[in-house]
Amino acid sequence: MLILATPLLADDPFPVPSGQNVTLTEVLLDEAPGELWARFRFVAPAITRETGSVSYDLAGPDMDHLCDALALPYLASHAITPARVVISLMDRPVTFGAQDPAATQFFETYRPQGARCIWEEF
Repeated sequence: MLILATPLLADDPFPVPSGQNVTLTEVLLDEAPGELWARFRFVAPAITRETGSVSYDLAGPDMDHLCDALALPYLASHAITPARVVISLMDRPVTFGAQDPAATQFFETYRPQGARCIWEEF
């Protein structure tokens, strides 16, 4: 069950280690997994399969950085304490839960612990 959808106005790309352009499109709070998960969804056009220059290997550190540098401060400023944080990169906007076989999407899940995001393997 989706309990909150907060679109954010983020016209400027957020700096990430790979140097790719990554723009936050929305933050979703979701209790469907049985506990509160905060989902941060970003558009990252450079990950596209057709002409992409950023592979998963390069995007992985970007997702780690986005969790630590953007998600945790956002959660703290809004007094939100999720069990997990999901960072999603997509080469084009895709509605949450919708299938788009043409879209490239990368996801990572983290456990927030103090000022760090701890990667959680699925």
